[in-house]
Amino acid sequence: MTNLISPKPDWWREAVIYQVYPRSFKDSNGDGIGDLPGITENLDYIASLGVDIVWISPFFTSPMKDFGYDVADYCDVDPLFGTLADFDALIARAHDLGLKIMIDQVLSHTAESHPWFVESRSNRNNPKADWYVWADPQPDGTPPNNWLSIFGGSAWQWDTRRCQYYLHNFLTSQPDMNFHHPEVQDAHLANMRFWLERGVDGFRMDACIYHFHDQQLRSNPVAEKQNTVNVAASNPYGMQAHIYDNSRPENLAFLERVRILLDEYQAISIGEIGADDALEVMAQYTEGGKRLHMAYSFNLLTAEFSATHIRTQVEAFEARVKEGGASWSVGNHDVARVMTRWGGAQADASFAKMILTLQLLLKGTPCLYQGDELGLPEAELAYEDLQDPVGLTFWPESKGRDGCRTPMVWDSTAAYAGFSECKPWLPVPTGHFALAVNEQEKDPDSVLHFVRRVMRWRKSIPQLMRGDIRFYDLPEPLLALSRDLPGAPSVFAVFNLSTAPQHLDWLAIQEAIALSGHGLVGHKDGARITLPAYGAWIGLQRGV
Repeated sequence: MTNLISPKPDWWREAVIYQVYPRSFKDSNGDGIGDLPGITENLDYIASLGVDIVWISPFFTSPMKDFGYDVADYCDVDPLFGTLADFDALIARAHDLGLKIMIDQVLSHTAESHPWFVESRSNRNNPKADWYVWADPQPDGTPPNNWLSIFGGSAWQWDTRRCQYYLHNFLTSQPDMNFHHPEVQDAHLANMRFWLERGVDGFRMDACIYHFHDQQLRSNPVAEKQNTVNVAASNPYGMQAHIYDNSRPENLAFLERVRILLDEYQAISIGEIGADDALEVMAQYTEGGKRLHMAYSFNLLTAEFSATHIRTQVEAFEARVKEGGASWSVGNHDVARVMTRWGGAQADASFAKMILTLQLLLKGTPCLYQGDELGLPEAELAYEDLQDPVGLTFWPESKGRDGCRTPMVWDSTAAYAGFSECKPWLPVPTGHFALAVNEQEKDPDSVLHFVRRVMRWRKSIPQLMRGDIRFYDLPEPLLALSRDLPGAPSVFAVFNLSTAPQHLDWLAIQEAIALSGHGLVGHKDGARITLPAYGAWIGLQRGV
């Protein structure tokens, strides 16, 4: 099967991504866990949002200790989610609807039950003995160095079969592969080709900074400033400068091999960058049109919410990137939902509409997380309901990632909000029922209908999809920007990131005229702008 041919090689610059977390999207067979047929049944809904790419989180064969991010077979579907035939049906239906399908690739590590690791750990002389990162202990029996696991404790686990330590940057059940071995790289390229042949249009590269490690196994130094961007403050992982256990320079050559393969199928890629200096690594990994197409970091997935913070992250990336692109996301399956994380207890539908529009106006490829189009807040779960190993390890300082992974709410009249006919793997929060799809379909002013309108509006304005971005100096809580495309009038926008009405004078837009169709509220009189809580004014430069 070949991929759909796009009219522009860099069509992805104009696209919007929608992330589906399959366990929590729609259960079609009544086992309490979402699956591939459940996604296929609701592709029409996804298409109605106006998105272009559907990113599906892992559905591969897995023991599910990290819910699919521990792969035991890269080329098959876990029975929980369906079959390869189900996946083929999903691809066919998506393409019929004009949607492209992007799937996760978790290459840096496997499940310990993967046949490759089973063979590798059996002895030191088998054909796959060096496919994983093994090391002898120090003379006193302690691990080879001070590297830490993101999920807590040492990144080294003792194995009694080989009497060596193996590296695991995540769970002990997720051993890291040795990408310095050429056969490992070749095996993963073959796995990717398997899915490309099935019609996949691209890959989201999970944890792609972890492909390579320092072969000298040098210990990491102490961080000059503790990193709390992609780990909780309670996690000692942030106390190290991770210069030897990830983001190694050898990874660039491997990503170039990946790009050659992708270009063969006209497929695209986006990389997850959780590095200490994420913006610099994003620039490196997307440089020159020969590595990843896009990258995203956790820099807008933090608790910090201000005009200055958003502006700083985008400007820093723009100053470094050459030919690649950013995918700015404010929510995904790893962080608290943006309605709660940034909006707080006072966030309402107006906040959801404002933050989505702001995301759509940043330069890059926006990525929405399922449920954001409904304005879902973070779920508050009891300890006994937790499933995520992060929450179970770091509770109560960190509650883990379950709060953003609760089931999608389809029908407020159904027992489990239409997600499943039986008790789901995570509870459906009581407060989510009123925000279900069926309720919002009935309300023309709902967040859901707003999403559909603003998506159509964005696609009608080339400056918002292709234009350069510039920010303007206005005081908090105001974020002002323009999108500029040669030969077209500049698009100006100013957002109120607070619950208090704002009044400002912005001389740059004195002659600009308001743009309609986006749905946000703001008033302009000459250079004077009045914005309600979470309001925005968007306009077009006059006379060009």
